Amino acid sequence: MIAKTRSAAISGVDALRVDIEAHFQEADNEGMTLIVGLPDAAVKESRERVRSAITACGYRYPAGSTVINLAPADLRKEGAIFDLPIALCVLAAAGMIPDDGRLEHILFAGELALDGTVRPVKGILPVTLAARSMKGEIQGIAVPEKNAEEAAVAAGDIPVYPIHSLMDAIRVLTGDALPLAKECGSYFAEPDWSGIPDFAEVKGQLAAKRALEIAAAGGHNVLLSGPPGSGKSMLAKRLPGILPPMTEEETLETSRIHSILGLLPAGMPLLTTRPFRSPHHTVSDAGLLGGGTNPQPGEISLAHNGVLFLDELPEFKRNVLEVLRQPLENGNVSVCRAAGSFIFPARFILVAAMNPCPCGHLGDTRHRCRCRALQVQQYRAKISGPLLDRIDMHIEVAALSDEELTSAPTGETSAVIRERVLRAREIQQERFRGCGITCNAHMEPVHLMRYCALDRQLQTLLRHSIVEFGFSARAYDKILRVARTIADLAGSEEIRREHLFEAINYRSLDRRS
Repeated sequence: MIAKTRSAAISGVDALRVDIEAHFQEADNEGMTLIVGLPDAAVKESRERVRSAITACGYRYPAGSTVINLAPADLRKEGAIFDLPIALCVLAAAGMIPDDGRLEHILFAGELALDGTVRPVKGILPVTLAARSMKGEIQGIAVPEKNAEEAAVAAGDIPVYPIHSLMDAIRVLTGDALPLAKECGSYFAEPDWSGIPDFAEVKGQLAAKRALEIAAAGGHNVLLSGPPGSGKSMLAKRLPGILPPMTEEETLETSRIHSILGLLPAGMPLLTTRPFRSPHHTVSDAGLLGGGTNPQPGEISLAHNGVLFLDELPEFKRNVLEVLRQPLENGNVSVCRAAGSFIFPARFILVAAMNPCPCGHLGDTRHRCRCRALQVQQYRAKISGPLLDRIDMHIEVAALSDEELTSAPTGETSAVIRERVLRAREIQQERFRGCGITCNAHMEPVHLMRYCALDRQLQTLLRHSIVEFGFSARAYDKILRVARTIADLAGSEEIRREHLFEAINYRSLDRRS
């Protein structure tokens, strides 16, 4: 007898449909099970978990030969997500549970414990989205109890059944189980800003705060350069608190990546605030970019729609930093391995921090710099020119004065700054409606010509700046994008002289060289 059901396998940031078939033949010998369809070691080991779970639930493991096929056969299957559907197919193929066709039209996912309980698995959000693409064929989704709310947010009209044990899954087939209530899928609420540090806690650094406000308003990348203890990390950690809330589409695509790696916070089926990722400078290129035998997203994809903070930028390996070029330009990263080619989303705001020299005190009036000119040059040369070109704003963060250090912070709160950022973003959304972009940092050349036009006097000013400071063509475009954002914050339809001057001032490393 043959029994069939559905599940899904994670591939990159997506889940692909997997049909699970079981063929049972009676025999006098002890039950033997063969799993085919390119399973990894974890899938092969499911035979023992399934056997123990079936007997723990009061059933006798069928004596005979059972062949389990996971189709398509050329797609590699990984993890324990197939335990639950395999167990149900074995029981149905042996005639031990009813199969009136309902088994084939429900998607099952879950890891079985030896006592028959069902453990949560990674990637339920993309698995649910895959089930929605099979609408018409799928009449329900049965997932572990702890994953049920995560599935509910993306299931749409498909009922979601929370499964605590193998017996609960059997009750789904007999029609005795109840799905989650529809209101359990309503998680697109206002973000909780209380978990993000506030800009009001930062002493001084008015210029750096202003620059980060511009970066948030236009989605620009930022490099903070200053001595140790000047507040670079403190400023960077507060940037997500002034970014606009994620849209429903951004929430789903960001949460999907975290779901695949099992990084969604406990009790939170969706991320409510933009992610902030801060990998250590010892991270490998695969850890930052993504990779593995079956490639998985890296840190830059986990920062998708959020902030990627690279502290001590020159300490990162050169080959690791150079892999940032493509995602900074395109908003995605292509990873090619023997298993195939995968494209991971990676549209983030890069915030990098560095010292001005190896000892960190160059330009600090209270400490003497011990570095020779050659050492400073070699230190800065660790960051390539093409990478610097892709960073819109270079900000010098000065050390705090004695008065600023000993006084209480008096700056604006993140909520006040965020209101200005939201107004600027609304202008950009209206401007780029139907263009497929959401902020000034993503403007293409055609948009620059249309929305960043300069009068003759400003063109002359910018031309002199290019000659004097040696700006590249990419730096020229970055200046125009930043100037457009400054104008949006000021509520100006045109880029004015003060907006352009401020944007040029944010290319400090170009000017220094």
